Amino acid sequence: MAAASPKPVEVCVKAATGAPDTVGDCPFCQRVLLTLEEKKVPYELKLINLDNKPDWFLAISPEGKVPVFKSNDDKWVPDSDVITQIIEEKYPNPSLVTPPEYSSLGSKIFSSFVKFLKSKDPNDGSEHALLDELRALDEHLKAHGPYVNGEKISAVDLNLAPKLFHLEIALDHFKGWKIPEDLTYLHAYMKLLFNRESFVKTKPAKEHVIAGWAPKVNA
Repeated sequence: MAAASPKPVEVCVKAATGAPDTVGDCPFCQRVLLTLEEKKVPYELKLINLDNKPDWFLAISPEGKVPVFKSNDDKWVPDSDVITQIIEEKYPNPSLVTPPEYSSLGSKIFSSFVKFLKSKDPNDGSEHALLDELRALDEHLKAHGPYVNGEKISAVDLNLAPKLFHLEIALDHFKGWKIPEDLTYLHAYMKLLFNRESFVKTKPAKEHVIAGWAPKVNA
């Protein structure tokens, strides 16, 4: 008799603002979905309207944060760092483990992007700080690419991909700013990531990314 197929894991993610049936623009949620897609783990998506959080969701995530994840042990777990680690342990094939020396590569890009995006002062150094981070990633990819750990995609790429997607869309829309063309390895890397089947399947719509950042930019 064939073994019963495993029960899909469950994951709560942000629904798009104004489109409750569509995956929203949370890069931490997409990171979890990318990990499940790359490992071909069946999952059930629960879309959460963060402007009107349902009671059942607040019962499992008292702080009201997404993503939260439940595998077969009926325990809901928050935090994309923790969730992706659990997925790696439970579903080791294919391995997405990034070697420790590369695992924090690009880790300051997202905070540098947010600072520059919100900046009202062109002389505050925020653009320069972001460029330094992007240039460092480009240099690494030049030496070790096409992915952070060479030929094979790994966890660090799945963490960076949604953040770079947000960065590209939001900075272009709100500041008319684009990643310099001379960062050719970074551009090739982003193209590679954004064209992966897992990314195409889980990415938010451009307009939802813009709508998500608008209140933070205009604050």
